[in-house]
Amino acid sequence: MAWLNQIAWLICIVYSTIPLFWLLIHPRAEYWRSRTKSPYRVLLPVWLALWLLFGIATWHWRRVELYSSRWPWVPAVLLFAIGVWLYVRAGAHFSWEQLGGLPELLADHPDQRLVTTGLRAWVRHPVYLGHLCEMLAWSVASGLIVCYGLTAWALLSGAVMIQWEDAELEKRFGPEYISYREATPAVIPRLRR
Repeated sequence: MAWLNQIAWLICIVYSTIPLFWLLIHPRAEYWRSRTKSPYRVLLPVWLALWLLFGIATWHWRRVELYSSRWPWVPAVLLFAIGVWLYVRAGAHFSWEQLGGLPELLADHPDQRLVTTGLRAWVRHPVYLGHLCEMLAWSVASGLIVCYGLTAWALLSGAVMIQWEDAELEKRFGPEYISYREATPAVIPRLRR
């Protein structure tokens, strides 16, 4: 199980830096759109550096367990399955380019459209909910304190990032997005529409 715990730690590092990656984009979307070269030439190396930084910062705690048991894998498998289902359903009405942020980064990108159908009729940011399920799955399965800490970090930084993303989407889509935001929860879906 030790190697699975190390995988859990590494995966949680990657997931926990996703909000920071998007915080590099959303508050400065207009700046990135004004660049003639691909913003990913800067953004991807910075994101990789964040992985390294988080790895170094959490190295000491990578083996500290809150508990050690195989039973937590039962709920973890359910969380993994929910996360994968969310990814699949979220991608049904979204292009790979939209999932990768190209419309935010490229002003002349042809796929500048607001998607409010499918799973997004229930929750505005289903991919982030999928990320949360995957991080919780690895945390529950491994019992590592570092995974729970990284998940808590992702929740806090993700809440800030969603506010910036909502502001950027409001600038791009105006009243249509405002109505959608008011009617649809950000991450935790309502049981009824």
